[in-house]
Amino acid sequence: MKTVLVVEDSRTEQQLLTGLLERSGHRVALAESAELALTWLAENQPPDLIVLDIVMPGANGLELCREVRAKPALKEIPIVFCSSKDQEFDRFWALRQGGNAYITKPYDPDELLETVAEYLHD
Repeated sequence: MKTVLVVEDSRTEQQLLTGLLERSGHRVALAESAELALTWLAENQPPDLIVLDIVMPGANGLELCREVRAKPALKEIPIVFCSSKDQEFDRFWALRQGGNAYITKPYDPDELLETVAEYLHD
């Protein structure tokens, strides 16, 4: 069973993502902020994938992505951005910061699961 760390401040989005991922056979860990995600990453085995929002209180998802990519033990973890920011520049910038994929909210559940499966090699 693969572990997916979901970093998302919206409870509704947390529930949607958790339900989708768990029904697909994944273990889900949740963090409501970049700071809590960094704490989780320091205290647990690295996840197999991170689903990351961009707009959150405190440090944003782009900052967290850069921090993850800077840590040797974490830098290979696939990062899938899932954000309401829908401009082409947002997608470009997120991928430039080290993201592997970018999905715009509202997302098609099948697209999300296909993207996750692609990076988890399911």
